[in-house]
Amino acid sequence: MDPQPLVSVLLTAYNRESLIPAAIESVLAQMFDDFELLVVDDHSTDATLEIGQAYARRDARIRVVTNDATLGQFANRNRAAHLARGRFLKYHDSDDVMYPHALAVMVPALLAEPTAGLAISSGTCWAGGPCPMLLTPRMSYQREFLGQGLFMCGPSGALFRREVFHALGGFPEQGVGSDYLFWLAACARYHVLLLPADLFWYRLHDGQELRSRRAAWEYAVVPRAAWQALAADTCPLTGEERIQARTNLLYGVLKLTYRDARAGRWALARHRLRTLGVSTADWLRYLRRPRRDVLAGTPCDARGEFIMPDWSRYHVPGSPDVSTRA
Repeated sequence: MDPQPLVSVLLTAYNRESLIPAAIESVLAQMFDDFELLVVDDHSTDATLEIGQAYARRDARIRVVTNDATLGQFANRNRAAHLARGRFLKYHDSDDVMYPHALAVMVPALLAEPTAGLAISSGTCWAGGPCPMLLTPRMSYQREFLGQGLFMCGPSGALFRREVFHALGGFPEQGVGSDYLFWLAACARYHVLLLPADLFWYRLHDGQELRSRRAAWEYAVVPRAAWQALAADTCPLTGEERIQARTNLLYGVLKLTYRDARAGRWALARHRLRTLGVSTADWLRYLRRPRRDVLAGTPCDARGEFIMPDWSRYHVPGSPDVSTRA
């Protein structure tokens, strides 16, 4: 058997024959090359599988697996994780494109921070300081509920330690909001490393599941899960922070509900409020003006200054180790 790769790039696909070639090519173009590319086809009815197999015949780093039946996006992602051989798991959507430097930025950073269970990049720069930026669970929750957000990132922006991903039980399989539910659990237990932004291109198109009509209905479970997480013993926020977090959360739900009502989506508006399950007493207690701080969840030193990364620790395997230089 080939030596264990450092990274398993997990490309899950369903009926993406027109998009998957660019997704695969972007992985093969990575400057960091200690990886396997695992393509898990979710029983496609078009040529997606055949395209993946054609690439596998040309490059030994590619493995292709097909499911006997269609599992759905998050069940398929979980299956891919169980088939992976690498120490790290990097999800890559079959309609996205990784820039050539993506793994070269992500992998050394997570290697250099052994206390971090996972690393996340976003399409836009993180507020509040330079990256890489190491967050405690409290900082992650502050950033999500009191700041500019964190849990909106999809799986393709993350790099996981394989043992951490499996310890968390993988993704919940509860529709399009499953990644948010995963972040709720993961960020309450593990340190998170925020990475520089814009390492991949998130393609927007009509075929995305997130843009389907049922997506908004499925995503309505997310605020309820967030509300419950803020009340749980495992919530890392202080009591005062929880109050403000709940205020911000309720305001956000009410804003979405108002938009639905104005657009004539009355059934969806009722579904949001009914699914949230908040009591009248809680609405009266927490429905106040929201307050968010752009610097919430930012690690600072004792003087309140941004913490600068120690660049000498971010070593790319196979390159000269700058940390040993005089």
